[in-house]
Amino acid sequence: MDRHTFPPDLLETQEAWYVTYRQLADVPMTGAAAHRRRLLRLSRMIAAHPFWQTSAGTPAARVALKEQARARTAEAIRSGAGRR
Repeated sequence: MDRHTFPPDLLETQEAWYVTYRQLADVPMTGAAAHRRRLLRLSRMIAAHPFWQTSAGTPAARVALKEQARARTAEAIRSGAGRR
């Protein structure tokens, strides 16, 4: 599989999205609003990132970004560094 290179801020934002999503799943319903707002803000940041306007910003790159961020987030959680 071709390895995409993403801007660090885009990859970090996608990782933060996964961390926040996991936190949302773990909180009681009464504490979920702040996590939902953060997910929406992170989603907007990801979708509006200038990278997507370049020739590298293909639909396949969007999938690759999610896969890389998910793998990095899972590794950080396994190593104990996943608490952001």
